[in-house]
Amino acid sequence: MTALFSEALAEVPVVAVLRGLEPARAAGVAGALVRAGVRVMEVTLNSEGALDSIRRMRTAVPDGIIVGAGTVLRPADVTDAKAAGAAFLVMPNLDPAVMAAGVEAGLPLMPGVMTPSEAFAAVAMGASVLKLFPAEVVGPAGLKALRAVLPRRMAPVYAVGGVDVHTMASWVEAGADGFGIGGSLFKSGFDDEEVFVRARALVEACKTAFGK
Repeated sequence: MTALFSEALAEVPVVAVLRGLEPARAAGVAGALVRAGVRVMEVTLNSEGALDSIRRMRTAVPDGIIVGAGTVLRPADVTDAKAAGAAFLVMPNLDPAVMAAGVEAGLPLMPGVMTPSEAFAAVAMGASVLKLFPAEVVGPAGLKALRAVLPRRMAPVYAVGGVDVHTMASWVEAGADGFGIGGSLFKSGFDDEEVFVRARALVEACKTAFGK
């Protein structure tokens, strides 16, 4: 894991997942997230103009804010995302070809996993962070069971999917090291001020859940 990516998540262990973000709104949304205290943000590649959004966000945010690409499904996506300036890659699944391309590109990788077998395989392939996805299906009880065999030193586990301000504490209690937040943080119909308000509430809830 690169030092900047690691430091940003250590400060606020939240990845803002921006699905459906349009390039014209990229700078404004990024600014709202930064004001709220979010330090790591992900533009999903299945959003229209995603690579352009990544470029615009990289230009708009200050040093220390990390912008990456999500829904990375093919090795070609790795190449395109890196060329656009993505500083990390997030996948919904565990694809050996994509993982190998990501390692070759030298970017931190956050693949989606659900089982102990996938988790151990992901770490062996070079994962920096494990994305427990979809988290709402696994539930805190499922993560607690996974934690019985997944040592914390192996890789951080982030709960992604269905997490909001009301459920963060239960996830932390179960062993989550952080969160990927999408629908409760950003939708295309939210203006920048609403994104800020939602992001601020999520950051505060996250800090409270971790006792910061």
